[in-house]
Amino acid sequence: MSEQARATVAVTGVTGALGSRIAARLAERGVPQLLVGRDADRIPELPGAERRGPAAYADASAMRTALAGASMLVLVSGRPLGRRLEEHATAVEAGVAVGVRRVLYVSLIGAGPTAAYRNARDHWLTERFLVESGVRHTVFRAGIYASTPAALADEELVVSGPGGDGRAAFVTHDDIADVITAVALDDGPRSEHDGATLEVTGTEALTLEEMVSRIATATGRPYRYVPKSVEEAFARRWRQDISGVQIESWISWYQAISKGEVSAVTDVVPRITGSPATPVERAGWWPAPGSAGR
Repeated sequence: MSEQARATVAVTGVTGALGSRIAARLAERGVPQLLVGRDADRIPELPGAERRGPAAYADASAMRTALAGASMLVLVSGRPLGRRLEEHATAVEAGVAVGVRRVLYVSLIGAGPTAAYRNARDHWLTERFLVESGVRHTVFRAGIYASTPAALADEELVVSGPGGDGRAAFVTHDDIADVITAVALDDGPRSEHDGATLEVTGTEALTLEEMVSRIATATGRPYRYVPKSVEEAFARRWRQDISGVQIESWISWYQAISKGEVSAVTDVVPRITGSPATPVERAGWWPAPGSAGR
């Protein structure tokens, strides 16, 4: 992207672990940005960036105001279960209405209409919407975050669920952000990544027991994985007064791993960034136990 031709990029989710990393990388490269968030007070201040908000995906008027002036939108997924398609479609349509010509969408590995993981089915719907909309776009199917097992741990640092001996190609937030940044910087009239679906994964597929063991080594804390049956997992969450749809999402995350639906290892990180994917034990950031919104 030349200095004269740099697009203004709107980045959503900038108060989260992924969106903040993408925005920081684009700022380092001198890319003009609009930083969009629901909570305006939490939006970071970055050089060359304008803070826009509050703007929720479901609020078409607020999103049009927030995205005005952008020609590219980095859309980091919203969280509401069962409403992602409607919210994402509203955000994209609002952006297109005010001049957004290209969308970079952060989806989920294993996305599909019959995916075991509830969230992966939601993401697939947004992917289909982007195709049908005709907007220029690239889909990034992010692997399971390396940080997620740590966030799923309880107060005793136990990660438990029906993951069995299945494997996942866990990936760091930094690697995902590097891939998205590289594609965003390739902003000529056409890009080889237009219409592409890029599966962004780590270097190897690990069982949950292996992954949690690496988290324990990296943090120096006694994290451990305890396999549970689906019935045991349901009972545990039900006793915690968690909604049915949240229980389904939580259990289905483990089932996707158990069934091998998120185990593919790709070369996207080194191919796009020119650097090898980061070993998961070097993720460098481990969220607090019990902080996962699943």
